[in-house]
Amino acid sequence: MEVLFKVIRQQHNSSPVLQSYLLEVEPGNTILDCLNRIKWEQDGTLAYRKNCRNTICGSCAMRINGRSALACKENVGSEITRLQKMRSPASSENTIPEITIAPLGNMPVIKDLVVDMSSFWNNLEAVTPYVSTASRQVPEREFLQTPQERSRLDQTGNCIMCGACYSECNAREVNSDFVGPHALAKAYRMVADSRDQDTENRLENYNEGTKGVWGCTRCLYCDSVCPMEVAPLEQITKIKQEILSRKQASDGRSIRHRKVLVELVKEGGWIDERKFGLHVVGNYFRDLRGLLSLAPLGLKMIAKGKFPLSFESSEGTQQVRSLIEAVQETVETRD
Repeated sequence: MEVLFKVIRQQHNSSPVLQSYLLEVEPGNTILDCLNRIKWEQDGTLAYRKNCRNTICGSCAMRINGRSALACKENVGSEITRLQKMRSPASSENTIPEITIAPLGNMPVIKDLVVDMSSFWNNLEAVTPYVSTASRQVPEREFLQTPQERSRLDQTGNCIMCGACYSECNAREVNSDFVGPHALAKAYRMVADSRDQDTENRLENYNEGTKGVWGCTRCLYCDSVCPMEVAPLEQITKIKQEILSRKQASDGRSIRHRKVLVELVKEGGWIDERKFGLHVVGNYFRDLRGLLSLAPLGLKMIAKGKFPLSFESSEGTQQVRSLIEAVQETVETRD
């Protein structure tokens, strides 16, 4: 089958251009196979990263038809099928299938599909992604963990640091202080590690401002694109639960974050992001300093087109409200 590959190419600090390559391919060919053929047969100047070709190293992450993925994992047949489901049947008749390939987002482009991942690695380092110094002292015998203790690390241990979640993160796009889903997924691995002795300090760090877990906008893109099912948003939620379990109601913003979340979902079926920041950070318009701190982020969101101008309640809001009220009544009865 013939497929037209449209590659967004770019030099550092220059405008991107779209270049097309026509290939005769098999449905089972991976996107990386096709990029290799383009480079070897048509255009040796095309730049991209690759290494293992077996979904292990994470080197070949890029945006394929608008979503971040591993080029060695995605194949032509499944990608075309996915596109056809998104389009009307009439639009795909008698046309050559097209696959658009672009560099990862939220990172500056060095050349073509190669991005500068410095911020990615720096933000990972910011969460101290290794067991505490005291725990790393060489013991007289090996470190021992029960199977149950080790199993808590399995999911986050699958992360291959490909950058797909970081690329799609809406919070990173508007808030440069946010460390990113990859870092917080690794952060939870440290919190869950029975060998680590610095949990309290870690949680204080992850609880600070919007650089840690409270900077997450819960857009779910990180979970949807992760090739290893690490589910970064799920790990961020676990850290929040650890923080909240240690906090008292008087501690303010972190407790208010949870309460406002419930209030807004109860009110509209899902979260009205316009009210969320104002209520949590601005304390229902009572914290002037908090309100002023939102201004730069709000302006960035407006400029990036990420600020919703209106809010429409979800379907089944009444059912959601009834479920929340039932849970709240149960909790109050137990208390």
